[in-house]
Parts: sequence; structure tokens; C-alpha cells
Amino acid sequence: MKLSRRAFLHLTAASAAPSAMPRVARAQAYPTRPVRLIVGLAAGGGNDIAARLIGQWLSERLGQQFVVENRPGAGSNIATELVVRAPSDGYTLLLVGASAAVNSTLYEKLNFNFIRDIAPVASISRVPNVLVVHPSFPAKTASEFIANARANPGKISMASPGIGSPQHVAGELFKMMTGVNMIHVPYRGLAPALTDLLGGQVQVLFGSAPGSIEYIRAGTVRPLAVTTAVRWDELPDLPTLSDFVPGFEASSWYGVGAPRNTPTEIIEKLNREINAGLAHPKIKARLADLGSTVLPGSPADFGKLIADETEKWGKVVKFANIKAE
Repeated sequence: MKLSRRAFLHLTAASAAPSAMPRVARAQAYPTRPVRLIVGLAAGGGNDIAARLIGQWLSERLGQQFVVENRPGAGSNIATELVVRAPSDGYTLLLVGASAAVNSTLYEKLNFNFIRDIAPVASISRVPNVLVVHPSFPAKTASEFIANARANPGKISMASPGIGSPQHVAGELFKMMTGVNMIHVPYRGLAPALTDLLGGQVQVLFGSAPGSIEYIRAGTVRPLAVTTAVRWDELPDLPTLSDFVPGFEASSWYGVGAPRNTPTEIIEKLNREINAGLAHPKIKARLADLGSTVLPGSPADFGKLIADETEKWGKVVKFANIKAE
């Protein structure tokens, strides 16, 4: 039986219709079921709080639950691998932290390549660290601290929340750029590191701003400088470390990623909604309460941040010969 040209074209179009459903239409319908937002650290930390804040916003905006799921372990690599191996459909997302940029070099054998396997969706915020010392330390400014450390090589103990943490590599970057020699003392978290700093067992700490601010206000630790390129609104009179060490910048940051090959339309939709959240006064205020500064931008902007940070911290990890625990 011969088909007319019109009938043939009609059948061809009909058979192709399911696969040719516009990607834009699928993105407009997304999400049609709950979405998992995986966090690589335990509940209660900055990563977790940022994830829950954005997850609640997306739930309200998009009409489906964005469920935060904590999968701590291996410096957040367990969570990353879970998302890397998830379907690329937008229903499993990753709360990306600064540790991801460090881990790419810190861990010699990973079952994924972060930059290749995680698609950047949106940045959320940037969190400064603060260079703090015990009040008895004979330095009132960052320049005095550098001079003291140079005069006493190997005699100053530098605490950190753990090997490879953003605060640890901030300290190693400081050592690399100033030529000072300090002894690294890793702890299992910021709280025990601060406890020993308060007790005078260690002399200096690059502490996260949110975790250190109450001790700074109480006068139990002395802040010398903030590690971001610009001053921190919570302590506007505190200088930046780059005022004394030109080019120095070290901060934590948060964002959202997805498995590679996630449809562009879904990534763009999520990016728009997250940026809308970052512009909302309540979310901006809540992030400010946590010591964070909102960091809006495109997926490409976030991808560039990840790539730049990965390159930067890779050099520090190699220079300091840091090995994962």
C-alpha cells in the first residue's frame, strides 16, 4: 500500500512527537515530585543551614518539597559521589561547599571529577574567615603578627577544624604568601579548636566568621583581620588581611550543583528561583545573621568560581604537601 506524501509526513510527525517534546515544556512542569538536596556534612553547620534556607524557599516557589538529606563523610565526598551517580533529571541536587574545590587535589583517588561531573546551578553566599589569636598573644595587628611569626619560626601553633578544611588551607595560604612557619594542629571541628585557643593551648586560628563572632564580641579572642577581599559588615572596623598581604583572599562559600547533563532549562529555572531568593530581604537578613554575604550569579559565574578555587587551592595543597586523613 502506498501512502500519500501528506499521510507519510503525518505519521512521521506523530511517531516523533514523544521524543520531540519541547525541553522548555518539561522545564516548565519541573518539579513534579519532591527533590532531594544532598548535604555532605552533618546537620547544624553552615552548609546545612544554607541548604535548608534555600530548600524552603524553593519548596514555596515551585510547589514541591525540596528535602534536605545529610550524607556526611570523607570530607563531603560521599555526598558528591551520590549526586554524581544520580539521574540527570533535576531531582537530586548537591549543596556545594568550598571543600569541594580543596578535595579535588587533597584526595588522590576519587571516583569522580568534580568539575566534569557536577553541573553548577547557582552560588548562594560567601562566608569570611577571621584571623584570631589568644588575647595574651603579643600582636595587636596582622602586621605585628607576621613580624612575630617570622621572628619565632616553628613556635606558633595554628589550630584548624581539620585537615583540608577551608580554614586549614586558609592558614596554609597565609604561610605560603608570608613565608612564616607555624605548626598546624588539626581538630575535629571548629568548637574544639576554639576551646583550645581560649585555653591558650594554641595561639592562632583562621576561624569561620559565624563560629567566631560571639567570642570576638566577648573579648575572649582577639581578631586581627578578615580573610575576604572586602571588609565584613559585622566587624566594619576590622581590616582585611589583603591590606597586609596583597592579594590574599580565603573564604568559604556555598552553592547548588546537579549531575552533569541535567537539562539546561532545569538548571536555568533553579538558578532564577535561587537568585530571586537571594534578593528577598528575609533570606538576605538570615544569611547575614549567619555571617554570610549573598552571592547571586549565573550558572557560568558559579562554574568559574569553582574552577578558580579548585586551581587556587590545588596549588596550596601541593605546596604545603597536605594529605587527607
